[in-house]
Amino acid sequence: YFLSLQKREISNFDYLMYLNTLAGRSYNDYMQYPVFPWVLADYHSETLNLTNPHTFRDLSKPMGAQTVERKHKFIQRFNEVEKNLSAQCHYCTHYSSAIIVASYLVRMEPFTQTFCSLQGGGFDVADRMFHSVKSTWESASRDNMSDVRELTPEFFYLPEFLTNANHFELGCMQDGTVLGDVQLPPWADGDPHKFILLHRQALESDYVSAHLHCWIDLIFGHKQHGSAAVEAVNTYHPYFYGDKMDLNNIKDPLIKSTILGFISNFGQIPKQV
Repeated sequence: YFLSLQKREISNFDYLMYLNTLAGRSYNDYMQYPVFPWVLADYHSETLNLTNPHTFRDLSKPMGAQTVERKHKFIQRFNEVEKNLSAQCHYCTHYSSAIIVASYLVRMEPFTQTFCSLQGGGFDVADRMFHSVKSTWESASRDNMSDVRELTPEFFYLPEFLTNANHFELGCMQDGTVLGDVQLPPWADGDPHKFILLHRQALESDYVSAHLHCWIDLIFGHKQHGSAAVEAVNTYHPYFYGDKMDLNNIKDPLIKSTILGFISNFGQIPKQV
């Protein structure tokens, strides 16, 4: 597969799906749903310039290190080991979880019911719902220290998840905005199909093709854990590393239940490939 990728015989999308499958991730498991990267950093321009490196996200860094200030805050957290943490790590939240997947796809069934079930029976507060690609990028890359989420495959092929075709009442934000369709970047001209087309072109662009291996190292490869992960500002709470924990040796049922619940709610690191 890697040689096929180098020879441009398969797409970046297909290669990422292959890696996800190899790492045990599946559409059938919201807790281990396929994870895809943010590839763009430009959600404000009228036109998308895929020849400009500044258009793209830094694929060599995790979402927690996309800005210098944010990176230093997470390094500080790692060094200080806050009192409420049971182990040293940069991130106490994850880049992919059942609630992240369901929140992205909440406008389509069966994800609507899944989201409501995870939320205790209803939609979340409107201001916390996925409503804008630009604001979600800003939250995950810059503004919110508890948000390091990546994307799902649907961002690269399924325009339907961006529209509220079922007319769900998703609520009203504090600024008066009524939630409906997802707000798209100016370069998409309000057209979900154009957004998907350009976003897929970005994924398959020369820039991403040249740098995608850096992100793969962070998520699926050698920078996933250990000293390389520490150096890359890419360590997560130990409970997220499900395959590194031997649950069979944990005798206390309460502790075992807590760990399983943690993984279920907050995400799981893919198996290293």
